[in-house]
Amino acid sequence: MTEFRPFRLPAQSASRLRIALFSGNYNCTKDGSNGALNKLVARLLERGAAVRVYSPTTARPAFEPTGTLISVPSLAIPGRSDYRVALGLPRHVREDVDRFSPNVVHVSAPDFLGTSAQWYANERCLPIVASFHTRFDTYLEYYRIGFLRDWLRERQARFYQNADVVLAPNDAIANDLLVMGVVESSIRHWGRGVDASRFNAAHRDLNWQRMHGIADADVVVAFLGRLVVEKGIRLFAAVIEALARTGCRVRPVVIGSGPADRSFRKLLPGALFLGHLDGNELNTALASCDILLNPSKTEAFGNVILEAMASGLAVVSADEPSAQALITNGIDGLLADGRVSELASGVRWLVEEPDARKEIGAAAQRTSAAHRWNPVNDEAIDTYLELLAHSHRTIVGQPMPNKGRPRLAGRSESPRRRFDFPPTTGHDRSPSIHP
Repeated sequence: MTEFRPFRLPAQSASRLRIALFSGNYNCTKDGSNGALNKLVARLLERGAAVRVYSPTTARPAFEPTGTLISVPSLAIPGRSDYRVALGLPRHVREDVDRFSPNVVHVSAPDFLGTSAQWYANERCLPIVASFHTRFDTYLEYYRIGFLRDWLRERQARFYQNADVVLAPNDAIANDLLVMGVVESSIRHWGRGVDASRFNAAHRDLNWQRMHGIADADVVVAFLGRLVVEKGIRLFAAVIEALARTGCRVRPVVIGSGPADRSFRKLLPGALFLGHLDGNELNTALASCDILLNPSKTEAFGNVILEAMASGLAVVSADEPSAQALITNGIDGLLADGRVSELASGVRWLVEEPDARKEIGAAAQRTSAAHRWNPVNDEAIDTYLELLAHSHRTIVGQPMPNKGRPRLAGRSESPRRRFDFPPTTGHDRSPSIHP
């Protein structure tokens, strides 16, 4: 088993860092991945680093980007126009990166932009940091293209093998990276945080419930997230239906928007759909629910789980590694087999045992206190600084003569290491294998 050992260095100036960050979706649509990247950029700027972000953009972004964002050519994904796919790194963008003269390249997705940025970094002998955000291979079955799984896993393996450092959000993803062939000493921890001033049980409001036609005695079961099939919307609806068949009365509330909105409404005609919420509206709506039912089996990190825990909700989640990293079963949440009957059983128990529900919600809020954005992002920044300190390249940001474009390492090969980033010992942030 792979476990991260917690270790914190005192925050120091990051003014030596010049980070070129490449993202497949920095602010086109809002999700947990780009939320984390924007938080990281904010902390980098606060600590004195220079950052320039390269990403597809849209005429109607979901939110204002943090830092300087440079648009790269992209196309809308057919059937998912809210997401765009970058077409690579054209000359005018490469010239912009050259003028910025980064000393670290951070890539956040194994797409055309991410792999092109890796080529760019290899040509200039720049250290590469890759961060793991999405288990893309788990999406395929939902779109009936599961036959592409082996190809996608191979692409992901090559992408992460070709980084000097890979930032993993939890132990489960670190272990998955090891299976992909990523060298253990290159894996570092970058978790996720939650803003306790926003997500807090103090925002609970009975008047909000009454305004939305929710009776004081109703037990509100929330779905929170993007309305897309891979988030488990069909499973959520099936659980609510199963509860209704057994006479267990709950009031389902759906917080979020997305391309599957219409089909979700058909599956749950009696639910309260609030659409996309942000700011105080989101804080109040979430805290005014009682239970979060998280049916998703595709998460790399349970962002919505953490937000619900901080808001004092009792969480019932599919028993997946991302949820296991946050929830101690029966203490600060419930983990259930991903079958309808098991998830429904967990929700039913919380409905029938209100004291236990409140106790679990209070414990969840206490657990969430260990996840705060500044310490989490300082961990990633310390990794940048550590990588830069151990780089043996003295000429940064200039093409190496006659270097050519290297071939990405395949899964069966030892990844080519450009920088000496030695294994750490003692108290560190790297994963350690235990028998």
